[in-house]
Amino acid sequence: MSETDMDVEAQPVVAPVEESQMSEEIAKLRREMETLNAHRFVRLHNSIPKLILFQLMRGMAFGLGTLLGATLLVSWIVYSLSSIDFIPVIGEWAAEIVDVITQKAPDS
Repeated sequence: MSETDMDVEAQPVVAPVEESQMSEEIAKLRREMETLNAHRFVRLHNSIPKLILFQLMRGMAFGLGTLLGATLLVSWIVYSLSSIDFIPVIGEWAAEIVDVITQKAPDS
């Protein structure tokens, strides 16, 4: 093959689009963009201060939820383990954990 044959093969064949079809497609795209820009998520993220505040609140809520969930889970596990008296090793270990948790801190 010659270089001219390769150049012809490399170029894609695109069907010509009528101007009215192009205008119609652009109008559809414009309407879709207006719909997307009116969406609450886009309006919220258009402003940097709003975005920072939103992400800060989201992070605080996530942290608080994680802390509360872990606290409840660990307390339930410790309570469940402390009630196991028929397994000596686990029962004693859980009782020690409960004693450490319920001890009052010495006054300094």
